[in-house]
Amino acid sequence: MTRLVELEETGPRTLDPADVDPEKGDIAVCQCGLSESVPFCDGSHRRTEDEEPGTTYVYEDSERRVLERIVTAEDDDTACSGE
Repeated sequence: MTRLVELEETGPRTLDPADVDPEKGDIAVCQCGLSESVPFCDGSHRRTEDEEPGTTYVYEDSERRVLERIVTAEDDDTACSGE
């Protein structure tokens, strides 16, 4: 499975000791692109548990859509369009 992720930031976030939650301890950094508290994981990845391999998803307004992958002979980049 793949996921369409759109980000607005233009640079990295540097983590410092203030980023460590004294109650939770470890820092979990988001890798799914769905967290509301990027760069930190907020558990949003649980929504991806039933994603199918070979399918591309986009998450908008708390809803998941499947995207159709289109590859043209002129361009070997993958373009996505909504189904």
